[in-house]
Amino acid sequence: MKEPNRTPSIGSHLGYTYRRASQWFANALKPYDITPEQWLVLYQIGEHEGLNQKEIAAKADKDQPTTTRILDLLEKKGYTQKSVSINDRRAFQLYLTDSGKELIEATTAIERICESQIIEGIDERQLEMFWDTLSRINNNLQHLHNNRRDVSHE
Repeated sequence: MKEPNRTPSIGSHLGYTYRRASQWFANALKPYDITPEQWLVLYQIGEHEGLNQKEIAAKADKDQPTTTRILDLLEKKGYTQKSVSINDRRAFQLYLTDSGKELIEATTAIERICESQIIEGIDERQLEMFWDTLSRINNNLQHLHNNRRDVSHE
């Protein structure tokens, strides 16, 4: 993947960086036959067992159809199981199976290694500034989304 020059937008740079980081993690996960998207959903279930599909979708920042597709695949692979919610018979509570727990245990270390590799050479102060800046960008985007400001009228 060719590195973008400095003229494209921040969004282009964020997208480029996300794709590169995601591909790095995807390559590391290949031996486990799981994608970064599947891993994130599986990880969220492990962190929040008993939540329903809608709640896991929100935690993983995925839409409902994507989450449904991923959950079906994870269940087919034997990593998750669901049970009817006692509070809402239309909803399912999600849990990891033993093999799902083993997979998360094995791959969480890989995720941490990948993350440490991509931030190599960045000192603590720079990383703190990066997280602060990224948080501010996300807050701005959330504010724009909530207020539905139209870009064409700026």
